[in-house]
Amino acid sequence: MSIFKKKYFTEDEIIKFPISDNTTKKVADFYNFNPFPGYDNDENKHSIILKGNKNILSSQFKNFVGFNKNVLELGSGTSQLSMYLAIGTNNQIFAFDSTLKALKLGQKFAKSNNIKNINFINADIFDDVLEENIFDFVWCNGVLHHTKDPYNAFKTVLKTLKKEGYIIVGLYNKIGRIRTLIRRFFYKIFGRRFLFLFDPILRKTNVNSKNRIDAWIRDQYEHPVESLHTYDEVLKWFKLNNVEFINSIPSCDIMSELKNIFKKTKNTNSIDRILSQIFMIFSPIGADGGLFVFIGKKKE
Repeated sequence: MSIFKKKYFTEDEIIKFPISDNTTKKVADFYNFNPFPGYDNDENKHSIILKGNKNILSSQFKNFVGFNKNVLELGSGTSQLSMYLAIGTNNQIFAFDSTLKALKLGQKFAKSNNIKNINFINADIFDDVLEENIFDFVWCNGVLHHTKDPYNAFKTVLKTLKKEGYIIVGLYNKIGRIRTLIRRFFYKIFGRRFLFLFDPILRKTNVNSKNRIDAWIRDQYEHPVESLHTYDEVLKWFKLNNVEFINSIPSCDIMSELKNIFKKTKNTNSIDRILSQIFMIFSPIGADGGLFVFIGKKKE
């Protein structure tokens, strides 16, 4: 059974659909210059697993997914997460991105490391090329805010999710991203030297790859399409589309501990949610860009 609504062609074993939208082309051209996040020369299966296991969201997600599932990563870039989710499982992983060069890097890595359960798709989400109700999980972390219409992109990808399936949405926070916005302002004045002093990622001693440094700076400080969002905005998206809110990072409840991210959390009020977003400014999440993640379960 095909998962596609429209005809496609293939290039280097990547499924391709024509992309015509100017905004999508602009973003694709931006990442074609330096695909994000890129691979180090010594990257392999083992390093991908170690990296994924260190991240609380990706590690819990992989355990929660289990086996024999269909998983879509929307905005996969060079597809490291898709690699991580595929290794050691019988799940079918679909890495979807508008940037062909990034997908080619992922395809090259998959082939050289004998990872066979990943399917690479080069398309624009707004072209609605995927059939409905085919994925058990949809991951769109750090991508919708780089589209021309994040809400409609969310609605489009949600159609591909099965009933009772889970969607993970990661967006830049309107409050939590303040530190990055301030650094961006001074970067335009003082250049990269300023970032190497004040960007927490660039200050890490293990960031020694020029390509990765360039990709990080471009993604965080030079992106041509970017929007900012709030907790209550995404909760509204969920409500309008019959998606049950499960949990978030950071938690909507500032007093809770994130032990099991995929366990249903208690309801909160708007004050709790505002405080959580303010506290994000002073946390490592705020320092690294202010990305927040919401997890939802499709009810119908």
